[in-house]
Amino acid sequence: MIPRIYICHTYYHVYVTFLKELNLPKENRGKADLVLSRLSTDFENLKRRVEQTGLFRKVIEFDEKRDDFFPELKKYREDKGNIVFNMLSRIRFTRKYAKLEEAYIPVDFKNYEDIYVYCDSDPVGYYLNQKKIRYHALEDGLNSIKNFDAARFENRGHFKLKAWMSRKCNLIFVQNGYGKYCIDMEVNDISAIRYPCPQYVEVPRQPLADALTEEDKELILTAFLRNRKELVRQLKESAQVKDKILILTEPLCALDVRERIFRDIIKKYEPEGTIFIKPHPRDVLSYETLFSQYPLIDAAVPMEILNFFEVRFKKVISVFTEMKAVRFADEIIALGADFMDQYEEPAIHRQNERIDQEA
Repeated sequence: MIPRIYICHTYYHVYVTFLKELNLPKENRGKADLVLSRLSTDFENLKRRVEQTGLFRKVIEFDEKRDDFFPELKKYREDKGNIVFNMLSRIRFTRKYAKLEEAYIPVDFKNYEDIYVYCDSDPVGYYLNQKKIRYHALEDGLNSIKNFDAARFENRGHFKLKAWMSRKCNLIFVQNGYGKYCIDMEVNDISAIRYPCPQYVEVPRQPLADALTEEDKELILTAFLRNRKELVRQLKESAQVKDKILILTEPLCALDVRERIFRDIIKKYEPEGTIFIKPHPRDVLSYETLFSQYPLIDAAVPMEILNFFEVRFKKVISVFTEMKAVRFADEIIALGADFMDQYEEPAIHRQNERIDQEA
């Protein structure tokens, strides 16, 4: 049996996986498999760079498919106007989706002692539960459930019934600890989550990062830096700049509105210092073209890796990105929902508030 396998959907997932593996005794490293799902992220040549580190037994790419890839599932997504008929459709959808996804599963999960899945809301979660394969779930982003309880939001309206149908009966599937074959779900901080789930287990991520040796950090840099010389050059030159402002972008709303959001943020903070932009890996807005006058930090580099360098920003600014892992800034500014109210209908980004309203 192979000891472990990790199913990752983002660069951040891979970063956390490195933290977990590097916190194991050295004799236990190099024995796990890493799966890179291309469902929502273009990992370009990350596979090759991770292989160069030797930290994993195998690095495998996964052509995971969304439900809209299968036209035969569309009829199960239609509102039947009645909770009973809608639930029957959902039961059929759950079974059919898992069966259709099977052709794209790249490994035999029964060969692994422990399976770790980030975003079990994605197709692999349906597959594992329908195949009755037990797994560990992991929080998508840092404190992501605190900021957006996706399981409760997407199943608001008779949530307890839906959770029971998933957890106890496996008739439908509810993510984030409510799947029948989900053993547990690792979260960064249980106290920050409004609605705890019995399956949540607290595994803080900062102590994992604090325990890294210089050798460990070098392995992470080897994997994540597509152009190390360029990043080092940027950071070295930025050291000559006294007041640096880093803006973290996010895949928010429509592209034209997104451009306006970040132009407005720059306009507000540019008088305070030199602007640097760190695009989100899934943000497809063309910052290279639209914001070419500002230095861009490689989107594929998790922001936490900037902690490894001797760089200091006066401020780091985001809209919703959780920044508790940032150690390279004097001030952290999270603009939040009130700021976004200016750009889109508030209900779109106030999901947690709607859970109670629409329970």
